Amino acid sequence: MANSEAINSRILVIGCGALARELLQLTGINSLDWLTVECLPAWLHNHPERIPAAVQERIWRARPDYGRILVGYADCGTGGALDRMLEGEGIDRLPGAHCYEFYAGAGVFADLQEAEPGTFYLTDYLARHFERLVIGGLGLDRHPELLGDYFGNYRRLVYLAQVDDPSLTRLAQAAAAALGLEFERLHTGYGELGEAFSHLTSVGAAS
Repeated sequence: MANSEAINSRILVIGCGALARELLQLTGINSLDWLTVECLPAWLHNHPERIPAAVQERIWRARPDYGRILVGYADCGTGGALDRMLEGEGIDRLPGAHCYEFYAGAGVFADLQEAEPGTFYLTDYLARHFERLVIGGLGLDRHPELLGDYFGNYRRLVYLAQVDDPSLTRLAQAAAAALGLEFERLHTGYGELGEAFSHLTSVGAAS
């Protein structure tokens, strides 16, 4: 019985790898020591059609060990497939379409898109791992001639910075130069992610 009670009190957040650092920091800031955060690989963003199955597989494996499971993903390009799967599993996720909207805030992000629809966004995570996830992930290191096919309709790169780190800004500037895009930087901090994460975990704790 004691073991069953211990399991029922445990909560797992299955997070997006691109949010790993921030989710762990928010867990510490909010003293959520009863919460476990585990993140799936960030490269799944290059294959969003694989995200629902990967999240579902982790949910199934976690059920015997956790009383409550939450999902630290937005829709992330799955076109609603993630939500349909989660509805069937009875599990909540972070609200919103993607992490750029979390960080910038829904209103600011809408303004950025209206001002220039051809915008490519970077976060701290993507600035750190641009070469691996974007250049390598899209095969541009092997086939640079594909740059125009992937980014020909983009005009600018907006770096949504979570922290004030000059080294990350330089990486983001280098990414913009590599893609041939104008560079802009907007310091967002956690934006709406902190509020959304707090709400998600409070709902999970109360359930």
